[in-house]
Amino acid sequence: MRVLITGGAGFIGSHLTDYYFSKGCDITVLDNLSTGNLDNIKKNFNRIQFVNDDIRNSTIVNELVLQNDLILHMAAFLGVKNIMENTLEAIDCNYNGSELILKAAAKHRKRIVLASTSEIYGKNSSQPLNEESDRVLGPPQFTRWTYSDSKSLEEATAFFLHKMFDLPVTTARLFNTVGPRQTGQYGMVIPRFVQAALNNQDLLVYGDGSQSRVFCHVLDVVRAIDLLVSNDITIGEYFNVGGFGEITMLELAKKIIVMTGSKSKIRFIDYSDAYAFGFEDMKRRVPDITKIFSAVKWQPILNLDDILKDVISSISTK
Repeated sequence: MRVLITGGAGFIGSHLTDYYFSKGCDITVLDNLSTGNLDNIKKNFNRIQFVNDDIRNSTIVNELVLQNDLILHMAAFLGVKNIMENTLEAIDCNYNGSELILKAAAKHRKRIVLASTSEIYGKNSSQPLNEESDRVLGPPQFTRWTYSDSKSLEEATAFFLHKMFDLPVTTARLFNTVGPRQTGQYGMVIPRFVQAALNNQDLLVYGDGSQSRVFCHVLDVVRAIDLLVSNDITIGEYFNVGGFGEITMLELAKKIIVMTGSKSKIRFIDYSDAYAFGFEDMKRRVPDITKIFSAVKWQPILNLDDILKDVISSISTK
């Protein structure tokens, strides 16, 4: 099987690249390296096809989609800080680029998995979030929500193409995926905390630290995507993919300090000191994964301790 992975040099994409290569697939990675890194795929680099280009290049996208059997669309402009600082580029990439990928897949009748996000739900306070939960967002001037908006339009495009043109698409809404190769450069909390702890620097906790999240190991996410691909009952459907074990950011910081044996202190900072105007946070984000378990019997295997051990090990050995 020939597999095209957009964003295949990125955090999640590179783990999918490794996984499908290990299954004997012919892999093509399309990545502009804006947030991806060739080091992530160096192990198999000489045995895969790497295309350094943008998902908004319609000629390249059409050619690569035509050549492959399965499309894993992981490319995205991501990271809250990155999106707030480069809003127009983020909207253009996340919507217009995805539209090209989806339309090419529909044109050539290619199986495709669309990586969406828990950001879809915005700040909905009704938890846990299931696939039919409402989207609750702040005003358009809060540019933090433009990522949610663009990914929502991406999902709507996929849904329409499935209904009207029978596009064989499955959407995976990923909740706080973490693990080795993730960078804290764009605000991702676990690698940011771990890096600071290993350097005995202050761990910066925004607000009062009572906001909570649920994290999922990237290897569990890879397994979820493979199960979704492998079962045709998922075509035209959309699924939450997330972990278990809700934890506040304050407790997470304390846990990482203990696990790293760090001398770091916790320092609280206002959101306004960390982000420009336009940021808004949500108090909780907890996934309901009943639907994906019912469909393909997937549930996460690795817990938060497993995640943190892997991230600490990967960062400390760099």
